[in-house]
Amino acid sequence: MYDVVIVGGGPAGLTAAVYALRAGKTVLVIEKAGFGGQIAYSPKVENIPGTIQISGAEFGEKLVEQAMNLGADVELETVTKLEKNGDTFQIYTEDGATFQGKTVILALGVKHRMLGLPGEEELIGKGISFCAVCDGAFYEGQDTAMIGGGNSALQEALLLSEVCNHVTVVQNLADFTGEKKLADALLEKENVTVHFSTLVDGYLTENGELSGLRLRNDITGEKSELKVDGAFLAVGLMPENEPFAEFVSLNDWGYFDVDENCCTKTEGLYVAGDCRSKRIRQVTTAAADGAVAAMAACRYLG
Repeated sequence: MYDVVIVGGGPAGLTAAVYALRAGKTVLVIEKAGFGGQIAYSPKVENIPGTIQISGAEFGEKLVEQAMNLGADVELETVTKLEKNGDTFQIYTEDGATFQGKTVILALGVKHRMLGLPGEEELIGKGISFCAVCDGAFYEGQDTAMIGGGNSALQEALLLSEVCNHVTVVQNLADFTGEKKLADALLEKENVTVHFSTLVDGYLTENGELSGLRLRNDITGEKSELKVDGAFLAVGLMPENEPFAEFVSLNDWGYFDVDENCCTKTEGLYVAGDCRSKRIRQVTTAAADGAVAAMAACRYLG
């Protein structure tokens, strides 16, 4: 029986672990893939306070090392189900394991929507990125592509246009779905080209890294190739919160409908990080949630 069981080993979950451990609580962190969460895919990170530059993978390693040095137990498992019996939570995993906790923090993160093309996963961090704020500066003076046409894509394309030689926006629809003000600002940029009604059919690679895109016009069927140094995907995010909807309300987009206090309608259950409803999803805001959720759990435990 653990005082705190944390589901998710990204910045939110591991920060929560550190705070709970420093408060003298026993902690288990369950992570389904790799520690660090989405930031682990970033080859270079420069927006963490006090750190000039670090790879996302190294940052994830340091987070889990810090938690383990303080006494955290860790398990690589996929949590599929949660039950509450009295004051005790039962946490079930895909492999049949069961863990018990007095409190639970769900720090599930989100998944970036992807195009589902061959070789896509292998190119993450090798030419494919998701965050222009995080990775845009590494393409200074180079040619990039932004895939998507919503607000996030438009904002990130504008950011890229300030540092890149040229930005090509690939939108599968006949127009942008983002705000007109953002769209107009982007279309005014001399170093931005937009391909509407265009699909990405595949990736071009050289030496295991992205070198370009295969494009297809959805109206004419015309195919072409676009040489780029990097491509940014902004086609949406996917929370994976549905298995826990019985315990935490979801909003219309599937995010946990929880505010800054990170408390849920279920006593002893908290959420933290990108999986909850929020405007800004960055490593610093995830870590802040982790601290808030851990402190709330510690107050509950007494």
